Amino acid sequence: MQSTLINISPRQTAGFCLALTTFELLTYMGSDVIMPAMLDVTSELEAHARQVPNAFNLYLLGGVCLQWLLGPLSDQFGRRPLLLSGSALFGSSCVAAFFSDSIEAFNLLRVLQGMGLGFVVAVSYPALQEVFCEADAVRLMALLGNIALLSPLLGPLLGILLLEWLNWREIFLLLGFAAALVWLGLLLWMPETVGVERRDGHRNPTVSFSWRFTAQRYGTLLGNPRFLCASLALGLMSLPLIAWIGLAPLLLVRVLELTPLEYGLWQIPVFAAVIAGNLLLDRVLRTHTLQQLIQLALWPFCLGLLLLAACALLGVGLGPVVASLALYAVGLGMSNAAVYRIALFSSDDSKGLVSALTGMISIAVMGLGGSLIAAIGGGSRLEYFALWAAFGGLMCLPMVYRLLQTTTPDVASPQ
Repeated sequence: MQSTLINISPRQTAGFCLALTTFELLTYMGSDVIMPAMLDVTSELEAHARQVPNAFNLYLLGGVCLQWLLGPLSDQFGRRPLLLSGSALFGSSCVAAFFSDSIEAFNLLRVLQGMGLGFVVAVSYPALQEVFCEADAVRLMALLGNIALLSPLLGPLLGILLLEWLNWREIFLLLGFAAALVWLGLLLWMPETVGVERRDGHRNPTVSFSWRFTAQRYGTLLGNPRFLCASLALGLMSLPLIAWIGLAPLLLVRVLELTPLEYGLWQIPVFAAVIAGNLLLDRVLRTHTLQQLIQLALWPFCLGLLLLAACALLGVGLGPVVASLALYAVGLGMSNAAVYRIALFSSDDSKGLVSALTGMISIAVMGLGGSLIAAIGGGSRLEYFALWAAFGGLMCLPMVYRLLQTTTPDVASPQ
């Protein structure tokens, strides 16, 4: 790992990365660890089972609600105070879920908990890019992604294990306590990057907040074709994985009548494949440009989705569907951090604002797309899920094609 772009000690760098990684892990764990208990939640709160995927999609959409404001605010007031506020909001909303007495209150708290994800995307990711040089920032995004992906990989299994001793309310209380520890870690170790003089002589700019000016900046960014292609591609590329997370409890436990433990075990191949793709990214990044890396990742990505569509048409069982998802997930893991980097640097505007709109677009695509797949029967039959998930993922190809045509071949090698 190369030295940081701003003057912080190795100990503070390690502490910052640890606290940031833990917060990201918790924001995903807040969704995934509770999924095995969602049928218990709907039963206790006297709600219909269709609320199971709704809770997940509301969590994602909660991540969109504040991002448009968080990015510009962090450009003016700094990344550190905004991220501290976000961890406090996430922790308090998890504690509040312990006291929820209706599905409406529960869903509202899911939106508030999902806002923590918005703080991660709009505030912490730009800080990471501003602390480290390009090659190291891409590597860290991939490595942090690996750790975050342990949530959907281990989250259901951990949820099943915790349910042996705790109920779903107590699990939320545990998440709130963990968020309090993260808040303390960020308070101790997170550096401020906005307005700070860097070692290369440049200064990360402070941008004053203005409603009118912010709207104009967002309008300019929405008129940037390269940015739009990258942001839409990020959402559509992840849509099959997001749909799987949201609908797997219904498909595996309710439709296929698997045990909760079997449900958790079937998650392992898919998310292990994403991690494998991220590890491949770290190796290939040494000798390939971001453009070449994405082109390489499209092979397993497209082949996996085409096989997934074939599974739907042939009516095969769970094994081939999971294998196809795993192949697709390798390509997703290889390409996700690279596409995000292209989106973030497709504009010269402040990275807080660019990251905010990138997150809003990509998470909205994932949340709305997942809701649509659930609404048209993706949770009722495995074949329907496979067909619509494959179709949604392949819709990214026109955006990726245009993105590759307009991306300059900048080598992301170690600096």
